[in-house]
Amino acid sequence: MAKRPKLTHRQKRQVSANRRKRMSQADTPVSDEHLGPLQSGLVTGRFGKHADVEASDGTVWRCHIRRTIDSVVCGDKVQFRPGQDSSDVISGVIELVEDRHSVLKRPDYYDGEKPVAANIDQIIIVSAVLPTLSTNIIDRYLVAAEDVGIPPLILLNKVELLDDAQRQAVEQQLTVYRDIGYPLLYTSCKSGEGLDTLKQTLIDKVSVFVGQSGVGKSSLVNQLLPKANEAIGALSDTSGLGQHTTTAAKLLHFPDGGDLIDSPGVREFALWHLPTERVTWGFREFRDYLGGCKFRDCKHQDDPGCLLRSAVEDGHISPERFASYHKILQTMQDQRPTRHIPL
Repeated sequence: MAKRPKLTHRQKRQVSANRRKRMSQADTPVSDEHLGPLQSGLVTGRFGKHADVEASDGTVWRCHIRRTIDSVVCGDKVQFRPGQDSSDVISGVIELVEDRHSVLKRPDYYDGEKPVAANIDQIIIVSAVLPTLSTNIIDRYLVAAEDVGIPPLILLNKVELLDDAQRQAVEQQLTVYRDIGYPLLYTSCKSGEGLDTLKQTLIDKVSVFVGQSGVGKSSLVNQLLPKANEAIGALSDTSGLGQHTTTAAKLLHFPDGGDLIDSPGVREFALWHLPTERVTWGFREFRDYLGGCKFRDCKHQDDPGCLLRSAVEDGHISPERFASYHKILQTMQDQRPTRHIPL
C-alpha cells in the first residue's frame, strides 16, 4: 500500500477547504466511501473533464477533477484518491494540484491564458528544411520560451534532404542563434544523425517539442519511443503543409530517464497576449540596450537616438533578427483580438 503523502500546512488547509466547498456544492463524482487514501501522483494525460494520474508504483488511474481545482495539465504533480473498485473506468479523484515550478500557457480569446503543460525543464523547438525553414517562427518560439523562463533547444530536423552546399548555407543562417547562446542540434530520422545526442539531452528532464506541423515531431518521438505509436502525418501533396497528428495531451517516459509532454496545446505559440515590452525583452541580445534610447516611447525603428537601431548598424545585433522582431510585432497587432471597453 502506498504511503500517505506528507502535506504542508497550506496544502492541508487547501484540501480541507476543497472538501467543504464540494460538500456544499454537492460536487462528488465518486462517493468518498468508495475512494482510497490520499497519495501522490503525476498527471500523464488529460482528456476533457478527466485526467490520467500515475501513482508512485506505476499504476495509472483515470480520475475525476474536483470543480474546486482551477486547472490540471500534463506534468502536474497532484494529490489524488484512487477508487477502490478497479473495474470502474473512471474511479479516482484529484484533490489537489501541487505548486508548479514552470507552466506553459497559450492565449485564449475568451479566457485570457490557459495552462497546457506544467513543470517543464526544456523546450525543444523543432524546425525543418521541409516544408520550409523559417527563422521568424523560431524567433517566435524563443520569445515564448524566454517569457516563461524555460531553456530552449533549437533542433533542425530532416537534414538528410540537404546537399553539402545547402547545409553550409543553413548552418551559416543559424549561426546567429549559437552566437547569442542558444544550443543547436541537427537531426535526421532517416540517417540517425543527432539522435544519440538528442537522447542524452532529454535524460532526467521534462521536455516538450514545439514546432509547425510537418517538421517531424511525431517521427522524432517514434525514434525515441518506438512504442509510443505516434501517428505520422504525411505532407499535403498540394499545399506542402503538414497535417496535425497529435490530438490528446499525454506524458511519455523515456527508457533512460526523463519525460516528454506531447500536447496539441503546445504545438504552436501565439504571442498576441504579450505586451510589446515583453516581446522586446524576449530577444536576449537586445537587453543590454533597453532603456537607453533617447525617447522612452521609442519604437526601435527610425526613431532618433534608438540604441537598438545603432547596435544593428554597428554589427552587434543581427539585421535578420531585428527585422524578425518587427515582423512579430506587426503579426501580434493583426492577431490581437479587439474587445469593447465600456466608457
